[in-house]
Amino acid sequence: MEPMFLPEVEKGNRPGPYAEIIRKMRSAHATIPQIFFNFAFKPVAAEHLSRFTQEVMRGPSPLAPGIRELIAAFTSEGNHCPF
Repeated sequence: MEPMFLPEVEKGNRPGPYAEIIRKMRSAHATIPQIFFNFAFKPVAAEHLSRFTQEVMRGPSPLAPGIRELIAAFTSEGNHCPF
């Protein structure tokens, strides 16, 4: 994956769950979704987005969670980003 437009965000992880995820993914030589760098850069702001995403993907809905995941994966593919 190409480097982020803001390399200081990619390098500026603060302690927290996303920084730990990034560390583990790096040690496994895995592709790291760039959104994780944003979450690690501003962990307090990421908490709100994480709760929102969890509610949208897993909360009550006429669509089953699997269908919502499929829509997200299809959208990510259309945007050429890993899901």
